[in-house]
Amino acid sequence: MNHLIILPILLPLLVGGFFLLRPKLSSTATRVVSLAATWALVPLAALLLMRADSGQIDVYALGGWAPPFGIVLMLDRLSALMLVVAAVLASFAVLYATRGDDRRGPDFHALFQFQLLGINGAFLTGDLFNLFVFFEILLIASYSLLLHGGGADRVRAGTHYVVLNLVGSSFFLIGIGTLYGLLGTLNMADLATKVASADPERAPLLAAAGFLLLVVFGLKGAILPLYFWLPRAYAASSAPVAALFAIMTKVGLYAIIRLFFLVFGSEAGPLANLVLPWLWPIAAVTLAIAVIGALAARDLRITLGYLVVVSVGTLLAGVALGTAEGLSAALFYLIHSTWVAGGLFLLADLVARQRGKVGCELACGPKLRNPMLLGGLFFVGAVSIAGLPPFSGFLGKVMLLQATPVGYQALVIWPVVLVGGLGMVIALARAGSTLFWRMSCSPLETADLDRVRLVATAGLLLGSPLLVVFAAPVHAYVQATARQLLDLAPYFSIVGGQGI
Repeated sequence: MNHLIILPILLPLLVGGFFLLRPKLSSTATRVVSLAATWALVPLAALLLMRADSGQIDVYALGGWAPPFGIVLMLDRLSALMLVVAAVLASFAVLYATRGDDRRGPDFHALFQFQLLGINGAFLTGDLFNLFVFFEILLIASYSLLLHGGGADRVRAGTHYVVLNLVGSSFFLIGIGTLYGLLGTLNMADLATKVASADPERAPLLAAAGFLLLVVFGLKGAILPLYFWLPRAYAASSAPVAALFAIMTKVGLYAIIRLFFLVFGSEAGPLANLVLPWLWPIAAVTLAIAVIGALAARDLRITLGYLVVVSVGTLLAGVALGTAEGLSAALFYLIHSTWVAGGLFLLADLVARQRGKVGCELACGPKLRNPMLLGGLFFVGAVSIAGLPPFSGFLGKVMLLQATPVGYQALVIWPVVLVGGLGMVIALARAGSTLFWRMSCSPLETADLDRVRLVATAGLLLGSPLLVVFAAPVHAYVQATARQLLDLAPYFSIVGGQGI
């Protein structure tokens, strides 16, 4: 076994526990340790990505118990890609937080590390029950991070977020309990083999469990009609927390891909591709309603929250295709949308700091002290997230539209994506013109631009042009990832102990 696989889980676990056991550690030392631990995840994830790029699926059996009896971690191209996306996002978010946001409440860095523990664990686990465990870890940490610093808006948004996710966790337990009762296992590879050979009379119950898990992951991924908690929750949280939360919806989408392409994939007999026909209308309506929400928003952070939901609808459309081309387009768009959305949440905070009490409200406010610099970054982020050339959002949407076959699917997805893109352009153009052109008075004296915050913001937003520069190798990797996800034979061999 390669012990490198477990390090993305062990590192945040040990560092988060260290912060709780050493409460008298100075704030400077805490920040240095947190930055070092989080940034260390970037080269670690890159090493795992290079290992996964060989095409081999690595399995890490804790305690030496071979699947399906023990707890296993599984590294393939998809999990390695998600680790890289999360590590880069978290590194810039924690860098931004060290400039004062971490002092708004206690134990910020411990909670941040535990959030990473849950996220990385969800991407690496090969077992449905442990997916539930890591979901709960990241959710408990996110509850506290959302409320970090207090305030009526955060408590109100946090209450909705907590209640909905507690209901989702209950459904998650019911779903996996049903699968375990019917099949006697929760190892995903073992579930895939047993669903494929299940008795026909069990098919309705298995399908019910699958749809129940779709509801759970849809709540985590913020798909219609389960997204209403997201815009207010993201807008109420602090900037680095909102940036980190840009990966949260992707965890839900990752779980949908993992479960419904492996367990209920093409080899699942009568339950093959169980939810794909349902994902099409869900994706289209999610995208359309989210664009309407962005057009109606009167606060930049709420607008960005709806744009996160727009990206969810776009990603779900690629997944719904069920082809290697559709999946590769979705994965490319996932990288782009996660980094750019995170950068825009950080940028919104930089703008708000120069507008005083007006903050991110889309109304006339004080003149910005750095309108050209902040406006330039906003332009890059807005053009990219709206899917216009020459940035990565355009490439992702072109890949998605090219992957859509002629027929009913094209009639649904082309108008929704193109008209939705127009709506995003209008919403962002209105926000930009209000923030950078409608200014009524002189700049605030206390609105100096923090350079470290600026570096963290620019670091994420520049991910979009970098994806264009390195589009060929990134595209090749996501294509190989999609083909691997559709080839289930190597996953079935995990149950026999191969890859350990």
